[in-house]
Amino acid sequence: MKYTDAELIKSLPNFVNNYDEVNGTKLHYVKGGQGEPLILIPGYPETWWAYHKVMPILAEKYCVIVIEMRGMGSSGKPADGYEKNNMAKDIFELINKMGYEKVHIGGHDIGAHVAFSFAANFPESTSKLIMLDTPHPDQTMYQLPMLPVLGANYLYPWWLAFNQVKELPEDLLEGRMNIVIDWLFKNLLVEKSSVSNFDKEVYEFAYNKKDAIRSSNAWYQAFPQDIEDSKTYKKLNMPVLGIGGSGYGMLEMSLSNAAIDLQLKKIEECGHFILAEKPNETAKFIVEFLE
Repeated sequence: MKYTDAELIKSLPNFVNNYDEVNGTKLHYVKGGQGEPLILIPGYPETWWAYHKVMPILAEKYCVIVIEMRGMGSSGKPADGYEKNNMAKDIFELINKMGYEKVHIGGHDIGAHVAFSFAANFPESTSKLIMLDTPHPDQTMYQLPMLPVLGANYLYPWWLAFNQVKELPEDLLEGRMNIVIDWLFKNLLVEKSSVSNFDKEVYEFAYNKKDAIRSSNAWYQAFPQDIEDSKTYKKLNMPVLGIGGSGYGMLEMSLSNAAIDLQLKKIEECGHFILAEKPNETAKFIVEFLE
């Protein structure tokens, strides 16, 4: 099957698949390169494959470890534990197993939520934090409109509410996740061709089953608790980089209040999936920040 981890990894020389048990679940991660450890976490509706364009670039200087978080891809899909501070604990236990005391960590979309929570809960283990187009959930999420705003130049994020519903999404979408995946990439990309049909098939393969839909929706269903947890977090002291395409404004607003040592980089004419649309620019900003 061309969409399995074993087949996909063949296109990335010097990277290998790994699997480990931590914090009551299994995590799959892809590792390659040498140097300081750089943890990267993907978001919805993607898998570790979201980073495939930047992994070889970053691996020239860093040991790149792309982790499929709890509920994603080949990682475990337990019934609970999707609060971002617990998912950060998954990552913390994994890096300890790998023998790292301190890492650089970054994430995109839901993965950015987990990366931020890791930095907030385990600052002594965080060298630098990279947030890609998405801030951690906070109280402003409650202000998102329940209906599209008439005449506004604003993409109504209906899936945030839809994914809150239990059981119904997996009943409706089992075997049909291509409908959602196609819609999201069509509407959240500026350069539509930057995510190929093959890329979308990789993600459909990962998300089409009931347990995959249930567990990925659980990331969203944990938002109320994530928002409460965010109220307890102190300002981050480590260097933080925010790289934004369409999400730059949200990143700027959120991180300006959350980090003391902050850099912000805007990628022009780019949608939400900056790793796919602008991989070279994104990788360049990351390398410059880490150096």
